[in-house]
Amino acid sequence: MFKILEANELAANIHQLIVEAPRVAGTCLPGQFLIVRAEEDGERIPLTICDYDREKGTVELVVQALGAESRKICRKKAGDSLADVVGPLGNASDLCSEDIEELKKKKIVFIAGGVGTAPVYPQAKWLKEHGVDCDVIIGAKNKDLVILEERFKTVCNLYVTTDDGSYGREGMVTKCLQDLYDEGKRYDHCVAIGPMIMMKFVCKLTKELGIPTIVSMNTIMVDGTGMCGACRLTVGGKVKFACVDGPEFDGHEVDFDQAMKRMRLYQTEEGRLALKEQEGDTHHGGCGNCN
Repeated sequence: MFKILEANELAANIHQLIVEAPRVAGTCLPGQFLIVRAEEDGERIPLTICDYDREKGTVELVVQALGAESRKICRKKAGDSLADVVGPLGNASDLCSEDIEELKKKKIVFIAGGVGTAPVYPQAKWLKEHGVDCDVIIGAKNKDLVILEERFKTVCNLYVTTDDGSYGREGMVTKCLQDLYDEGKRYDHCVAIGPMIMMKFVCKLTKELGIPTIVSMNTIMVDGTGMCGACRLTVGGKVKFACVDGPEFDGHEVDFDQAMKRMRLYQTEEGRLALKEQEGDTHHGGCGNCN
């Protein structure tokens, strides 16, 4: 059992948990994820790591209450426990393996949408700890759904934009990026994490602007081991699985239209059976096509 030390509501249906998990905290890196179960008989769900403290042996999770299992997790209070916290899983951010002196020469921008703000934070924090400056654009529907703002201000140059203009700049994250470009900002590298449709249009814009872009496909993961077929996608014409090959990929190589279509089909039993029949041996991560 993994004890919950803190439990807070960051926004409507979005909760933060600080969990005691020293082995995970001791080895995890930005970009990786965990498999979590609320109870012994619960479903396994993948959650990206929002932060970690190696000295205290804790990891921080940000969970949106959507399905039955995520709602169970969000109902947990300080002093309660999670049945399982398994990880770290997936590959760390590519930034973590780059030469720090070369990173310092780059102009890096992160674009975070909704709950995608959570996995952006550890990357921006990691860069700050290594002396690398970055810009972060946080997008939300309205002011009430902006999360982690004060913490981001300590690790980056922050721009907040809301769809309705109730806080910060007005408009989508793509408008904010275009505005910054028009104001003279130039970037060598972009990382976008958020809803699939947001990442698609961010990549469309960054391709036009000539900015290499990484996206995180954690939103389509279900099982987290490559065996369920949920996070199968095509990247550069090759079959990949977000949980075992990612979760980060070259955004300009991702077939977003196919991924969104699969995501809709996967929501029904009939759709899952149809996908399994269509995709054959490449339906799950045991196909041998993934690294």
